[in-house]
This record gives sequence, structure tokens and C-alpha cells, in this order.
Amino acid sequence: MCHWILWCCFSLAVMAQPVKDSDYLPSDMAYDPAIPTPSAILGAPVGEWHVRHDQLVSYMYALADASDRVQVIETGRTHENRPLLLLVITAEKNKAKVTDWQKAHLQRVMDGTPADKNDPLFLWMGYSVHGDEASGSNAALLVAYYLAAGQGPAVTSLLDSNVVLLDPSINPDGLARFAQWANMHKGRNLVADPEHREHVQGWPSGRTNHYWFDLNRDWLLLTHPESRARIAQFHQWRPHVLTDFHEMGADSSYFFQPGVPSRKNPWTPANNVEMTEALGKFHAAALDKKGELYYTQQDFDDFYYGKGSTYPDAHGSVGILFEQGSSRGHLQDTINGPRHFSDAIANQFATSLSTFAGAMANKQALLNMPSSFAEQTASLAKKDDVRGYLIQERFDATRLEAAKDLLRQHHIRFQGLEKPLTVNETTFDPVSSVFVPLEQPQYRLIKSLFSTRTRFDDNTFYDVSTWNLALAFNFEWAAVEGRDMRKISVGDVNANAAKPTALPSAYAYGFYWQDSQAPAMLQRLLRDGVQARVSGQAFSAQTPQGTISFPAGSVVIPAGLKQPQNLTALLSAQMAQTGITVWPINSGLTPQGIDLGSASMVPVKAPRVLLVGGRGTSQYEAGEVWHYLDQTVDMPVSIIELSRLAQVSLDNYTHMIWVSGRYDNVDEPLRDAVEQWVEAGGVLIGQQNASRWFAQQEWLPVTYKSNSDVQKAFETDGLRYADKEALASRQRVAGAAFEVTLDLSHPLAFGYTRETLPVFRNRSDIMQLPQGPFLTVAQYTASPLMAGYASAEMEEQIAGSAALVATRRGQGLVIGFSDNPVFRGYWRGTQRLFANALFMSPLLMN
Repeated sequence: MCHWILWCCFSLAVMAQPVKDSDYLPSDMAYDPAIPTPSAILGAPVGEWHVRHDQLVSYMYALADASDRVQVIETGRTHENRPLLLLVITAEKNKAKVTDWQKAHLQRVMDGTPADKNDPLFLWMGYSVHGDEASGSNAALLVAYYLAAGQGPAVTSLLDSNVVLLDPSINPDGLARFAQWANMHKGRNLVADPEHREHVQGWPSGRTNHYWFDLNRDWLLLTHPESRARIAQFHQWRPHVLTDFHEMGADSSYFFQPGVPSRKNPWTPANNVEMTEALGKFHAAALDKKGELYYTQQDFDDFYYGKGSTYPDAHGSVGILFEQGSSRGHLQDTINGPRHFSDAIANQFATSLSTFAGAMANKQALLNMPSSFAEQTASLAKKDDVRGYLIQERFDATRLEAAKDLLRQHHIRFQGLEKPLTVNETTFDPVSSVFVPLEQPQYRLIKSLFSTRTRFDDNTFYDVSTWNLALAFNFEWAAVEGRDMRKISVGDVNANAAKPTALPSAYAYGFYWQDSQAPAMLQRLLRDGVQARVSGQAFSAQTPQGTISFPAGSVVIPAGLKQPQNLTALLSAQMAQTGITVWPINSGLTPQGIDLGSASMVPVKAPRVLLVGGRGTSQYEAGEVWHYLDQTVDMPVSIIELSRLAQVSLDNYTHMIWVSGRYDNVDEPLRDAVEQWVEAGGVLIGQQNASRWFAQQEWLPVTYKSNSDVQKAFETDGLRYADKEALASRQRVAGAAFEVTLDLSHPLAFGYTRETLPVFRNRSDIMQLPQGPFLTVAQYTASPLMAGYASAEMEEQIAGSAALVATRRGQGLVIGFSDNPVFRGYWRGTQRLFANALFMSPLLMN
């Protein structure tokens, strides 16, 4: 009976829903009637509908128009051209002081000057980086109103000498997508059934941004405009506290940090966790008052610096993750009873206010953190035997410039070399090298960016375990010890021969394939009707500048073919856009290697690419492929859902890409159609478990280790039930960097100059070497783990296995990647492999 009474009380509590905005707000304070409530602008109370992003923007501007406390800054635009907003909220009397406060605070952050007790706190409130975790952005409406209109002592004391920075929607494109989904399935009678379509999103979900990326993994990588705009603002304000409001599974309760204590990033100081715990007491009190279930120090970690709750930790700020059990719509049954959308919003609002209360109660400690962080950081840098890191890229200026741009955005200083320097048998030249010194405020972030750590006290990772910049970009690199570095500014890019400044009439034209923009340059030329060839072998050619050596994979454009009349203008425009040199070639007769009329000069056409997407496929991987081809290669891509693939004429496409997915239910007619398309000349490309499925269809001549065989490598005798999680962490690969060797003579490796290549791996599938020659393009080395976590047992099994395999099938080609070569738009060193699968495939079918 007692249990029944408790359940009834709980049900009544959660079923008593707010009917107006004021039901969310503290009742012990007044609100300025001149400030519009959210419902006055939206036309309905918060939580009755999921707010659209355009409505949210309208409300924030309405607040700024009505309140002298609120200023709205548009910080950027999303891929879908939605505005990114940051609200600066403080007392009216402070508006003229904010700029001076900001400058003084940044100076203290940089030089470690202690703060005065009267200095302001800067509190950054960030909501809904995942668009379908919408309670955050909807709560942001109430937080903004509370700060703009509230007239009680809590608001007055907060804004009297502090600044709140409110980011109401970190992912506007995803929020808009999910709001449309949730609202379009809402009836007059709410449906709590978890199987109802409202709670089971279509593909892609609203979690992701326009290109289906998880923006909560992009704080460090900065692949997307949303992240670049946010990080620019972060470094303009350097907030003391930054909150990150999320949702989790419907049957979960409420989580707030700190996370698992043993999973803190080693470069995050201990007092950061202590302050997080101090603030956590206020969150607990707020949720206790509401009778809400919650937990802390479980599940989530603070390791990867590319998330919203951990990036601040690398800068002396306190990042705090909040996770609310989701309604994923308007009402959903859970193990804790029915959860209304308004319940989730109310909890997010409550912990927003508890953040303010905790910050005010711990103001002096928070003010002291930046100076103590700077002092400790400077001490660590001085004691470090490593003085900095050298990176070098001699053949791909675009990739090197991309890394420099990333460093600039994170306010990491770098310098050039005055003269060549040899470190660990690698000579770094002044033109193509960058030195990143460690004695600078970003010491901790730099150490994490160049970490090669492979063993950890706690091997369970919520996300990746390495994000090493030099490995991701495939740079030559070295840690530099000693203090004898003499530095100068980065010089101009050098060259072995003088480059032409204008294109004369010539027999042919050629350019190298090494630069990251070469695929886009070729794609645009093909789109404009240029007839091009790719060279299967190296050659040299006579040019007005002398004899130039062209490596295999170079692109040649014979003028004698049917070319556009404005050919030289097209080529000159591409030179200007990409910085890639086009060399005029005097004759088809070459001094060395193949002649220009050789059969090894193979025609290349603009690929017509079909990307398999839809339910059953990974939206993340599909989005990464789409983003790379669209944004980097400048190539249109037809995304066709797996469920419709059997209805499509495959003959319209030259290349078909399958990413990770569940393909066991693909029926025999579709399998036959794909097989016939390949045999007729199509290029079939798979990655990760799509490659495994290709092998099961016998399209790819490889076998995979079974899961049971993989698990047999792990000793399990004597393990207790409590060891289950530890064993599972040892049996998976936690987003680590591995080394492979390349067959540089293979067309899929053209453009690479070194035989070893770092690849990103986050799966335990093991593709075994194929039987037969000429099939393996890339193979894992004998000791492949370079950075990040993989158990010794997993590393041993991966060692020597296949990373990239290609085989002829009929007139076509099947290519299988064991990993994801375009991971998060960040692992730039392997992107060329993907481009080669598109543009160099004709060489394999010649």
C-alpha cells in the first residue's frame, strides 16, 4: 500500500503541468510588466509547443528592444543561414562598463594578475548543442526573461556587478529540424507511448547540424561555422563558468557534473573539479526542493577537450554538463512515470538558476581561478623538458595553412624557424615548418593537442582518447627539447623551380596531386568541360621554366583535345583560387618517364556519386562524407535512402558509397543490382562495417575476425561481475590513432610521399589481409598504436591487418576501408585516400 501511495503522489506531481510561463518562475519576486513574457511573443506558454529557432530569435530581439539589461550580438551564421546569437545581460548601469570590464578581465587571464573582489564574473549559459535535446533552448527563453524582467534581490545582486552571456541555441539547424518533427506529430491528445512516431525521429535526427555532425564534438576541431563563431566569442570573454545543457534517454533522471572522477583530463587542474563539486551542491539543493531524481560522478567524463563541458577546463574556466532525461516530444512514458516536455524545461531552468546562486556564493573563488590557473600553467611550462613542437608539411601548403588557422582560432602562438633544424633525424626547413612553443598561456591545450599517451588510469572513454593534431593532419613532427631555438616569422613558401605567373599557349598543362585542394581543382575543371588525364606513372616534362618532374597521380590537360575555348582562363582562375601551380608543357615527348600520349595517361571524368543514406545507415558518417565532398571537393552528391535504392537506376552513377550501417536486411534483388552495376564498371566504396558487409557478399576478397575470436584474446578467468565494464573497455578501441604502411605505387596512395600514415580508428572490426598480390593498399604496422587508448590485446590483433583493400570485379572496382578516412572533418591526413577512390579509380580499371 505504501508503494502505491508513493507512486500516486509522484504521478500527481509530474502530471501537474504549468499552464503559463509564470508557473516556471520563482514566485517570491516581481517581474517588470514592460518586458514581454515568452508567451506574449510565441502565442503559447513555454513547453506547450517546441519553440522554432525563428521564434526564439524573435523573442531574444524583443527582449533586447524592451530591456536595458539585454544586448543581442549576432556572432555568425549556420550552414542554413540561421543567426547565431549571444545575449550580453547585465544591469543597465553596467552597459557602458562592459567593454572595459571585458578588456581588463582578458588582460588578467593572459598575465595571471589576481582579481579584485569587486571584479565581475562572466557566466556563459549554453543550451542545446544537440537540436533534439530541446528542453535547454526552451528553458533559455525563461532564463532570458528572468534576467531581463526579474526585480528580486537574486537578480539584482547577480546583474549588479556581473555579466551573463546567454547562448540560447548552439545548434539552430538541428533545433529547427527537431521542432518541426515534434510539433508536426502533436495532437490535441498527447501520446506518451515511446513507440509513437513523435518519439522516434526520422533520419537524420535533430541531434546533428546541417551536415549531420555532432557539434558537441567540434569545440576543438572547429569544422563548422557554429563552432568557429562560438570559440571566437569564448576567447573574447573567457567566462568563469560555462554551462552545457543536454538531454539523455527518457528513462534516465538528471545528471550534473562532476563526472567520473578517474576520467578527468590530466591537464585539468584539481581545483576545477573542486569548484564543480561546490557548484553541484546548489544544483542538488534545487532538485531536492523539486523532489527530482538526479545523480553525479557517473557515466560522463571530462577527458576530451573538444566538448562544451571540457573545453573551458583547458582555459581555467569551469565547464559544467547537465543531462536531463528527455521526453523527446511533448509527453513520454518512462520508468519514472510520464514525463512532460515542461517537466524537462522546468529542471533545466532550475539548474540554470542554481548555477547563478552557486556562482554568487563562490564568487571570490571563481574570480581567483584564472590567476591561479595562469600561475600554475606558467610553472608547468617552465618545468617541462619539452620546449615546443615542430610540424612540417613540404608538399601540401593547404593542409599546413589549415593547421595554422586552427591554432590561431584557439589563440595558440606559433613561429617560424630562422634556419633548418634537425630533430630525431628529421630536418625541418624554415619554409614548410611551424614551431609551437610551450611557454604560452595555452600550454595545457597544446600538450593535449600533441599527446601520444596510450595508457590511462581509467580506460573507459565517453568519446575519443586522442585528437593529436600532427597525427590527424599527417605532418612530420617532433617534440623539441632545450632552449636554443632562435625564431623568426614564417617565410614565404619556397619552391624547387620558378613558378609561372601567367599561362601561355602550350601543348599541355599539368599540376601536382599533393595539395589538399587538388581534388577540388580537378573537379571544377571537369565540371567546366575540361578534358583531363591522370598519370599512372611519374614523368618529367619540358616547361618554359625548365624541366619539371611530375609524380604519379599528376593531372595533365592536353590542349589538343576538345577543350573549352577559355581553357587558359579557367586554369588561371583555379591557380588563383587554390594556389596550386599549373605548369605549361612544351611537348608530348618527355625527357624521362611516360610520354603524354601513353596509355598510362588515363582519362578522368567528373564522378557522379551516390551516397547511401537513410534509416539503417550512420547519419554521422554519411554527413562526414557529404561534408567532405561538398565543402572540400566542391562536388555534388546524390544522397539516396537505403529503402529507396532498389527503385533507382544505378546506371546514372559512377561511384557508390556505403558508410557504416545495418545491412543484414538488404534483399537479394538489391544485392544483385549492386553487383551487376559494379561488374558493368561502377566503383563501389565502403567504410567500416559496410566493408565487412561487402566481404560477406564476396564482393571484397577479405575475411574478418569474428567477434568471438576477438574476445578469445582476453583473459576472463577469475573475473567478477564488477569487472564487466573494465573488460568491455579493453575490448573496444577508444578513438585512437594507429599507424599503417602505404603501397605508394598504388593509385589509391598517389599524392602521399611517406610510406607510413596515421589513421583514426574507433572500431574493433578486424579486416584480415586478402590472399593474393596487389590488393592491399594500406596495412597496419607491427606495433600500430600511436596515440590514444587500445588494450595490448586489441593492438596485437589489429597489428598486420588490412586497412584499405581494392579489387577489380568485372569492369568495375570495389574499395573497402576498415576505418573512416574523413572522421569529423578533422582527420585531414586520410582524406586524400577518399579523394583517390573517386579520381584515381580509372587507373585501376585501365
